[in-house]
Amino acid sequence: MKIRLIVFLYWATAGICFSQPTMQIGIAKINITPKSPAFLTGYANRDKPSEGVLHDLWAKAIVLSNQKEKMIIVTTDLLGLSHQVSEEVAEKIQVKLGIERRQLMFNSSHTHSGPMIWPSLSVISEYSPEDQKIVSEYTQVLVDKLITVIVNAYEHQEPMQVLAGFTSADFAINRRALAAKKNGLSLPDPIDHEVPVIKFMNHSGEIKAVLFGYACHNTTLTGNNYLINGDYAGFAQIEIEKKIPTATAFFILGCAGDQNPEPRGTVDLAIKHGNSLANQVINLVNSNELKPVKNEIQSHFSTIPLKFKKVPATDYQKDLQSPDKFIQRRAKLMLEAYNKGWNTETYTYPIQGIRLGNEFRMIALGGEVVVDYSLRTKKEFPDKHIFVAGYSNEVMCYIPSERVLKEGGYEADSSMIYYGMPGPFEKGIEEKIMEAIYLTIKKIK
Repeated sequence: MKIRLIVFLYWATAGICFSQPTMQIGIAKINITPKSPAFLTGYANRDKPSEGVLHDLWAKAIVLSNQKEKMIIVTTDLLGLSHQVSEEVAEKIQVKLGIERRQLMFNSSHTHSGPMIWPSLSVISEYSPEDQKIVSEYTQVLVDKLITVIVNAYEHQEPMQVLAGFTSADFAINRRALAAKKNGLSLPDPIDHEVPVIKFMNHSGEIKAVLFGYACHNTTLTGNNYLINGDYAGFAQIEIEKKIPTATAFFILGCAGDQNPEPRGTVDLAIKHGNSLANQVINLVNSNELKPVKNEIQSHFSTIPLKFKKVPATDYQKDLQSPDKFIQRRAKLMLEAYNKGWNTETYTYPIQGIRLGNEFRMIALGGEVVVDYSLRTKKEFPDKHIFVAGYSNEVMCYIPSERVLKEGGYEADSSMIYYGMPGPFEKGIEEKIMEAIYLTIKKIK
């Protein structure tokens, strides 16, 4: 009787109860910092390689499994993965581990202080053959490292309790509304300050991982920065791992297409925002407010065609004479595609859903998704505990809502030049994506 009492007290002290559900969890991380100097991406005004490393960049993988299902989430301190990278990794992981495409999700923090992932945003730079070799080699090394980190996590699983909840942060602003206000205009300013938090704890009571998210661009540091780093999300992960030394911190970026940190412009501000977010997460992790997640996993992956507005080839021909080098480069791409008969009318867009018990659901959307999609999804499914992530699986361009598309501007129109896309999307894009979200939520129940 005395021995049983001691065992019970031990587990109670550790915060674990045998009656709580557990999953098999595997965790791994790998350094993906490029050799410096490297060519950074995200800002078109940069005209030279990086000048050093402020802190390392990481790819991290977490495997969640039970007897019926598996799910792998991979986060990267990068601007975004290309379709080629995510699909190549997914195909090789399926061969190695038998993981289906729906069971593997990628998300990028969208730091603007990380390396170019060819060919995403290729229009912003025109590399020499030697420079192109450096950029392309990094992309292939990245593929190999993503496979390695996934396999490492998969091979080192142990039972853990999973707990989930939500807190908030407050440094994101709607940058479209802010820009309009500075010009004496008025635009709606939707913001999503909600921060999802998932804690993974082993039977010894150690916190082994903390997964959290936020809907805000990682652009505290601007185009005059040439130091490699993960911006506020990188600093937030560093702070969490410093305060919880047993844990690996995973950051997932939300629908941040029109959301910026404010104020911005310095390393100190990136650290400040990162620490602010980290402290909110740590406070929730150390509280009793997180709810145990049932040992249930569901996932779904699909694609839908998104239509671009039709642009006559003659318009691109005129763009070849533009004094703007970026418009010229986009025109070259489009005319080459047109003359080779390639499809420039639609983009095959990925949508993914994940459910962990009844306590947490995530809708993962590709591209730079504006915040309207998150707010609308949560409004229409208020009891589903949903986090809507953008920048997932691949980052091809901005994904505007119907409102943003109507208002026009950078996220709806001119950003497509830098992404090398044909032009703005057709009307109806929001309903098309929302229909897919409804179906995804139905599939994951």
